Amino acid sequence: MEKDYYQVLEVEPDADAKAVKDAYRQLAFQYHPDRNKENPGAAEKMKGINEAYAVLSDSSKRREYDALRQQFGSSAYNQFRSNYSDQDIFSGSDINQVFEEIAKAFGLRGFDDIFKEFYGQGYRTFEFKSQGFFGGGFIFSGFGKGKAKSVTQSSTGGYLEKLSRVFIEKVSGVEIPESGADSVDVVVLSPQLAREGGPYAYFHKKKSKKLVVKIPLGVRDGQRIRLAGMGTEGKGGGKSGDLYLKVRIKMPLLQKVRDIISDLSK
Repeated sequence: MEKDYYQVLEVEPDADAKAVKDAYRQLAFQYHPDRNKENPGAAEKMKGINEAYAVLSDSSKRREYDALRQQFGSSAYNQFRSNYSDQDIFSGSDINQVFEEIAKAFGLRGFDDIFKEFYGQGYRTFEFKSQGFFGGGFIFSGFGKGKAKSVTQSSTGGYLEKLSRVFIEKVSGVEIPESGADSVDVVVLSPQLAREGGPYAYFHKKKSKKLVVKIPLGVRDGQRIRLAGMGTEGKGGGKSGDLYLKVRIKMPLLQKVRDIISDLSK
């Protein structure tokens, strides 16, 4: 069935972050299972509200969803879900914190209890503490597609962050996806192609793959062209990084000679 996250959350497409959060708070309270024991449909409604908030409260996911709405209209939801699993949608979300605030304020069951009821063994929490760092969050596994992801918090970065990652994987028994790094390459364009734009044949050495890159009209020397998902591959099901092609415009021989003469005359 087609959905629209804005309609589910009952907000306008231009709603700001505060309006999105306020709408979620109101609907989460309205459809909380503890307040709808005689309404079996409330649980599914609550799950839809949770999903809509997790997407619309994340600027990156929201931009991608908005672009799909413009391109595919009412079928945008299916297009979006073909690229995002349940784990992807909830990863990085503050939904657990917001839901917990509502539960405590009105004496309702909290985030952990409700999500265990919704997702069963596919949902687990974890927490650990050690000198200098701490972490915790929730993990989805065993439902949807792809591998499990987690939401973690740490007081430090670098080596200790990597150490905490290993610890989480040991405790949870699942591999936490790690996004791939972005990479940069240089492409040399003729002045005409840079001026007029058009297709450019690029050979991706690391992937041993030929790509046809669309050069935008009037691209400038030093400008970068982003190829989403063509960077370093992610680990454990994580997303690949992006590839940035830095533009260099081939200078005509006559212009090079003029520049050399100009430099020598200074």
